[in-house]
Amino acid sequence: MYILSKFAIALISPLGASLFLGAVAVLLALCKWRRFSALLGALALGWLWIWSLPVASDRLRATLEGQFPPVTISALPVVDAIVVLGGGVTPPSMGSDMPNLEGGADRVWFGARLFHAGKAPLVVLSGGSDPDYSAFSEAESMALFMGALGVERDVLLLESASRNTSQNAVFTAALLAERGVNQILLVTSALHMPRAVARFEEAGVTVIPAPTDHEVLHRPGWRRWLPDTDALDGSARAMKEWVGVWVGR
Repeated sequence: MYILSKFAIALISPLGASLFLGAVAVLLALCKWRRFSALLGALALGWLWIWSLPVASDRLRATLEGQFPPVTISALPVVDAIVVLGGGVTPPSMGSDMPNLEGGADRVWFGARLFHAGKAPLVVLSGGSDPDYSAFSEAESMALFMGALGVERDVLLLESASRNTSQNAVFTAALLAERGVNQILLVTSALHMPRAVARFEEAGVTVIPAPTDHEVLHRPGWRRWLPDTDALDGSARAMKEWVGVWVGR
């Protein structure tokens, strides 16, 4: 199922699908099937163009983010633990000790804000890495960021073995069970929240979503119709999330 999901993501992503259709179009042209070749070539370019438009990308992302709109910290209850999922901080490579903050680093920042607001006495940071390429885990990278945001190390619990959302849920649930924790505030990007909530609930954890890193923007009308690389990337990530939701079901 894991391999199938990766194949599906690559196949339907705007760039992957366009490259695949373009390659088939070239083969058809070599076989003298020029009409079908032109049709597939146009389809490849059209698929890439559509999902590079902010208007299309925002609508696709909104189908996920709209399920978990922004919430104020004051509206969230006090629980046993705050769980922050990896995906916003890249561990340093060998020979370096400084992690990189990515677009999803809002997750760590929002988790720190929740802790400082007294929403839980424990913060769990969940995320591993490939030891062949990383100096340490993503959880450790998030812990460094948390420390810079004023969160004491002794309130942090690191889950450093997971490599995907399903493992985030299973491994974190085991750590929480050891401490008698069941109800959590789950912090991740709004785009990722539908899949994350489903996996944690399957693992037996009572989840209260604390979404952050909302991407859909209100843009001037004309800008919504100009192709944009950020929009193309957002479309690909939204498709990945939908594939993850469907495969999980």
